Amino acid sequence: MRANLAQSIGVASAAALLLPLAPLATAAALSPSAPTSPSSPSSRSAASSPDEIPGHTQSLSFGDTAAEPPGTRAPGEARTSVRLAARTVRPYSLLGVVWDSADQPLPGRVEVRTRDADTGRWSAWRQLDVHPSGAGRTGEGAGARGATAPLWVGASDGVEARVLLERTDADPALPEGLRLELVDPGPGGTASGETADPSQAPDAAEPAKPAEPTRRPGADKAPDPGQAPAPDKAPGTGSEPGTGAGPDTGTETGPGTDPGAGTDTRPGADTGPGTDTRPGTDPGVGTDTGAGTDPGTGGGTDAGAEAGGAGGQAEAGAAVLPALSKEATRKQYPTAESFVGPRPRIVTRKGWGADEKLRESGHAYTKTVKAAFVHHTAMTNSYKCGQAPSIIRAMYRYHVKSSKWRDIGYNFLVDKCGTIYEGRAGGVAKPVMGAHTYGFNTNTTGIAVLGSYDKTEPSKRAVDAIARLTGWKLGLFGVDPAGKTWLKSGGGKFKKGRKIRFHTVSGHKDGYVTECPGARLYGKLGEIRTAAARLQGR
Repeated sequence: MRANLAQSIGVASAAALLLPLAPLATAAALSPSAPTSPSSPSSRSAASSPDEIPGHTQSLSFGDTAAEPPGTRAPGEARTSVRLAARTVRPYSLLGVVWDSADQPLPGRVEVRTRDADTGRWSAWRQLDVHPSGAGRTGEGAGARGATAPLWVGASDGVEARVLLERTDADPALPEGLRLELVDPGPGGTASGETADPSQAPDAAEPAKPAEPTRRPGADKAPDPGQAPAPDKAPGTGSEPGTGAGPDTGTETGPGTDPGAGTDTRPGADTGPGTDTRPGTDPGVGTDTGAGTDPGTGGGTDAGAEAGGAGGQAEAGAAVLPALSKEATRKQYPTAESFVGPRPRIVTRKGWGADEKLRESGHAYTKTVKAAFVHHTAMTNSYKCGQAPSIIRAMYRYHVKSSKWRDIGYNFLVDKCGTIYEGRAGGVAKPVMGAHTYGFNTNTTGIAVLGSYDKTEPSKRAVDAIARLTGWKLGLFGVDPAGKTWLKSGGGKFKKGRKIRFHTVSGHKDGYVTECPGARLYGKLGEIRTAAARLQGR
């Protein structure tokens, strides 16, 4: 990885800005029972200098927090939490917690609360999902850090964090370098916008809108010093209702199932047992190792990655790849199988403003794409669709600079308006290895929907977009979105080396112990499979 100049500047600037607040931060760690505002209007203004560097990361160490007040716990009693006291910081929009080693687990759960930069109101405490121990090293390099999943909180200028430790007889050992990362994505991005009603056209969209710049707190919006934190908005505020089929049933067979050995003749596919998605057949065994780059497909080379045909480097430089008809799709990707859905409109990395100097050079590919895993980003649904490029840039910066991954983890992202965005670099039509489903990153693609869908229905536009994307992407590799396939576990939920049968369009929870992509989005997967297969002409 290259030196993180932008992050270093951001950290140094954040440290300088926090110096005047030292008496406040060391006075007491504010508790939920006494949630006073930790800053005055004057200190909030000081944190927003006009000469900020566009796009930056602030890093706040838990090791810099004040000692526990006397009487916090009885003699010999293990501590129950580590806190980062409430404080004013430079404006940011996304946060997460990282530590030095991806192999070291975090002995507890992380919670944060944030202050809205416009209203001065504090949110309720929100929990951050922790990536599994060692997950960061799965193909992301030896320098990958332990990390929580990032959380988009919108324009904010205050933060408080705590780690609620597991109860043990002795103080749990905290991982080295435990710190809170605050990310401002900065301005950028040339293509976004809300898509039109998908029923009007296969992939119609409104003219692209520029990404909204990160908001800055106004002098007339200082918080009331005695104001209590405002309750968190209910998940899904502002999302659109969706329609569709009920929840899907199971996605894998029990132990001992004997995979078949169907022949796979797709270009770039495994020469051994392959994916056979015809009803009533036993698909072949996948080659997922779950760790590291697929053999023979090292980063920085396109070797073995031509299964997607054209459409990679040939369209480099475009901010948006337009939707294609089925006939035009076949001409664009001549090596694709006969059952391939029309390519949907895709906003490229250039379109959402990716700084290509941030990520590692080169790309890592697997041999084919056998399945797609659907995720949600577990954030508010009240974002504006024009903010999606900013959200993706912030996630990209967090994955690369804070977590030390090679690139953003997801292969594609979809906003609630149905706009599809290219994720990890390497070519939208190629089998790019992502970092999205621990144990099953090889020979799969990861699609993340911006928002939280545990209790809120995903929008019909988002559901339709996933169907169009999977109908096209899986079709390039001869995969039936309504079929099933075999993948070999690289560890995690299933024992390493075990062969697991999946729907070719599965949820994150099918491959890992998590609630992602949320019960409501998971319940739409059956509808998505059917629609994607129909788009392929099956």
